[in-house]
Amino acid sequence: MRSARARRREDDLAPTSMTRKQVMDALRKGRSLVEADLRGADLTGLNFDGRDLSFTKLADADLSGCTFKGARLEGASMWHANLQGAILDEAVLDFADLDCANIDGCRFRGARIKKTIFPNPRESLDQIESSIRTGQAIRMARDDQDFE
Repeated sequence: MRSARARRREDDLAPTSMTRKQVMDALRKGRSLVEADLRGADLTGLNFDGRDLSFTKLADADLSGCTFKGARLEGASMWHANLQGAILDEAVLDFADLDCANIDGCRFRGARIKKTIFPNPRESLDQIESSIRTGQAIRMARDDQDFE
């Protein structure tokens, strides 16, 4: 059994958050991103197709233009992330948290959304379910239109 001191040293060496370069390297080398900490990272346009991102921390990350076709995002935290124009076709989003995320222009064709938290309760779940069936992009209401 490792001593508490040895465990503490290992924890001190653990990165707090991965950089874009580290994520690109992990994708290229086929390394796991399960439970990775990618909070606040600029990951615009990266391809996560078929990757397992279960329980990954993506809060406040810029994921605009990313593709997640067939990706596993179960339990992922995407709170306040920018997912504008992202493609989530066939993705597994069960128990994922997208609260306060920008999903304008996202596509969800064939995605699974069991107990997924979506942004803005005023947005219609019908629009998301329609995107799952048809692949049509989501159009979120702009804040300045909410008061007209």
